[in-house]
Amino acid sequence: MRKILAFLVLSASCSLGHAALQIQSWTLRDGARVLFVENHTLPILDVSVDFDAGSRRDPPGKSGTAALTNLMLARGIRRNDTPAGSEPALSEAQISDTFADIAARRGVRVDSDRSGVTLRVLSSQRDTAIPLLARMLAQPAFPEALLARDKARAISDLKQSLTMPEDIADRMFTRLLYGTHPYAEEPTEASLQAITRADLVAFHARYFVANRAVVALVGDLTRDQADRVAQELTRRLPQGAPLPPLPPVRIGPGREERIPHPASQAHILIGMPGEAIHDPDHYALTVGNYILGGGGFASRLTKEVREKRGLTYGVYSFFDPMAQPGPFEIGLQTQKQQTDEALQVVRGTLAAFLKDGPTEAEMQAAKDNLIGSFALRTDSNRKILEYLAAIGFYGLPLDYLDKWPDRIRRVTAADVKAAFNRKIRLDRLSTVVVGAPG
Repeated sequence: MRKILAFLVLSASCSLGHAALQIQSWTLRDGARVLFVENHTLPILDVSVDFDAGSRRDPPGKSGTAALTNLMLARGIRRNDTPAGSEPALSEAQISDTFADIAARRGVRVDSDRSGVTLRVLSSQRDTAIPLLARMLAQPAFPEALLARDKARAISDLKQSLTMPEDIADRMFTRLLYGTHPYAEEPTEASLQAITRADLVAFHARYFVANRAVVALVGDLTRDQADRVAQELTRRLPQGAPLPPLPPVRIGPGREERIPHPASQAHILIGMPGEAIHDPDHYALTVGNYILGGGGFASRLTKEVREKRGLTYGVYSFFDPMAQPGPFEIGLQTQKQQTDEALQVVRGTLAAFLKDGPTEAEMQAAKDNLIGSFALRTDSNRKILEYLAAIGFYGLPLDYLDKWPDRIRRVTAADVKAAFNRKIRLDRLSTVVVGAPG
């Protein structure tokens, strides 16, 4: 659901330490938003460019359009005759070879909300890499033959995934949580077959636009150089018309689906739509979820389901904040004959957490861990880049990271209990069991 295709650049090794990040932000004349962190520790530049072009924007009946559009940006660049001269067309091999020759690492990402590209390049090679990336974004050729190849690969991967119990569970879980909302749409063989080159051209023209671009830059640049890089990345892109609002996520009554599967274990998912990205309960939910199921062996679910009863090797919970309420999810695997017992324990543990809230000892341990490990969230260029991209795309405050530890520190047990009861209703939880006992 949330990530159809994801190829991320490798992590940087340079660290800015625990000091506050100096995030600079400005808007280009074409409307693109830029976020920049200057770091000269290594001669490396990390870049991302994101658009409101996630899978929630897929045309009806053509789920997978966003993913294929992004994937095919590097399949060829069309010729563009400009007043300053002609830029030649480039093939997939020429694009790949150019990036390889300068040791640049390019990636793409597509999730429900956004679609974008990433790049890691030596500072000395940015004058080659940045214009090429810019042309990829603005002038993709979308060659018919390579579209047919990529569609065939996507269909083959889809057929393979539909044999896997975890993928079956995830698709059904998404359907139960989101119904007819765009967040529920998943590619099918029919939807992938239906996508044409004209669909990619139209999708690209509508959503890959300068005034909705978010450019994040981290590394060995000055402010003036960063501005020139950002302008180069967006100057060829068109302006886009306002997009229609998406329908709200509607939370209905909980449902349960049990799907037979020959897997040796039952794969279980429980949850409901939970938290949107700007939810004021975010910090309380973060602390509370660590206690409930996000803290590994320290979590209540692990203690109750694994340690006390031996019903699973691992159980987890998380909130996935999105532009609209993303999923709250509890997941585990268990022996098929133990399915009902495991479900009873999980539901009982969650019900007790909603009723009583966390203890003070749990609160202190959770906050100590979350705050103590916070420096690891920004210990590389790659991690900083991901935060910058999210801050820019979702319109989070520039001091989001600086204030995060203090806001976690101020959460109380009463805050956690109240937040969980606002977001989680036992009668609204949906359950999927793949590999249900016969």
